[in-house]
Amino acid sequence: MSDDRVASDLPRAARHIERGLTDGLHIGAVLAVRHGDRVYEGAWGEARRGVAATPRTLCLWLSSGKPVGAVCLARLWERGLLQLDDPVARFVPEFAQAGKQAVTLRHILTHTGGFRQPLPAPVAQPWHEIVQAVCRLPLEPGWVPGNKAGYHATSSWIILGEVVRRIDGRPFERFARDEVFDPAGMADAHFAMSIEAYDGYGPRMGVLHETPPRADGPRQASPVAWDTRENAPLCRPGSSFRATAADLVAFYRTLLADLAGARTLLLAQTVEALVAPHRVGLLDHTFKHVMDWGLGIMVNSARHGVSTVPYRFGPHASARTFGHAGAQSSTAFADPENRLIVAVHLNGMCGEKDHQPRMADLLTSVYEDLGLGR
Repeated sequence: MSDDRVASDLPRAARHIERGLTDGLHIGAVLAVRHGDRVYEGAWGEARRGVAATPRTLCLWLSSGKPVGAVCLARLWERGLLQLDDPVARFVPEFAQAGKQAVTLRHILTHTGGFRQPLPAPVAQPWHEIVQAVCRLPLEPGWVPGNKAGYHATSSWIILGEVVRRIDGRPFERFARDEVFDPAGMADAHFAMSIEAYDGYGPRMGVLHETPPRADGPRQASPVAWDTRENAPLCRPGSSFRATAADLVAFYRTLLADLAGARTLLLAQTVEALVAPHRVGLLDHTFKHVMDWGLGIMVNSARHGVSTVPYRFGPHASARTFGHAGAQSSTAFADPENRLIVAVHLNGMCGEKDHQPRMADLLTSVYEDLGLGR
C-alpha cells in the first residue's frame, strides 16, 4: 500500500481491498476519496504483473467514463446547438436506417434507444467504420424508444461521440480534452492516445485483468485481450477512458462546484438536469432490475432494492448520489449531501456474481470509515 494514512483512516476499506487481493479477485487497486477538504489516496498490489500500483497509475475505467460524454453533449446543449429531443438522425442521417429514425438524444442518454447489440472488439477498426456499424444495427424487435429500458454497453456512446463530432468538427477525444479534461484539471485523462504516449507513461500504465472463478483451482489473472498498447489509439467513448483515480475525483469536484455556480464546465441548472432522474421505475432489460437513470449518468436507485440494484453506490449513499460504474472493475461518483467523492478501480474482472458484493461492501466500508454510516 502506498499511503499509511489510508490504512489508518480508512481501515475497513483497506482490509476489504487486501482481502480481494488474497482471494485473487484483483491483482491491484487504486482508491481516491475526497471528503470535504480532506483527500485520501491509496494503491495496493500491482498495476500489471511485476509493476507496483501507485495513486498515479492510469487505469482503463470502461463505462465509468460515460459521464464525460454526457458533459460533452451538455456543453453543446447549452450553446443551443442541439435539443435533447432531437432525433439522432438530425445529426447522423444514416443512423435512421433499420427502424431507428425515432431514437432521440434523450433516448441515448437514458438507455432507452433499443439498439444494444454487441459490436466487434476494438481491434484496429477505424472510427468511421465503427460508427457505420452502429448505424446499421436494427431497432430491437418490439422496442418503442423511450418506453423500454436496457443499458447499452458501447453502441449508444459511439453515436453520442459522432453527434459531438458532426456538430463541432473536432474528434470526440479532442473535444473531451479541450472542453472537459483541461478545464477540470484532469491532466492524465484520455479517450485515445498514441502508442508513443502510451509507452511514455511507462510503469504508470495499468492493465485490466480477467480473474474468473475456476472449478479446478484458484483464480488466475490474465490481461483482457483488448486492453493493449495497440488499442490505445482507438477512441470508444463508452469504454476507452483511461485516467488516474485523482482525475475522476477532479471531474466530480468540478461538477459539484458547478452545482454551486462555478460554471467551469456547465451552468448549475444543466448539472442539475444531468443528475436528476429522467428514466424512473423502468425495468432495465440488460441488468434485469428496475433502475432509475439520469442523462448519461447513473443515479441512486437504492429505493428499488438497496442490496440488489446492480452497480449500486452502497447503503449509506444519499438519494442525490450520482456517477457511473465500469464493468466488473470500477466506479466513481459524487454524494453531494455527504460532501463525498469516491473513485475506485479494482483491476480484476472477477465475474458479476463476485464483483457486485465486492464493490458494494467496499463502498459501505468507505462510508463507515468516514463516519457516514447511517
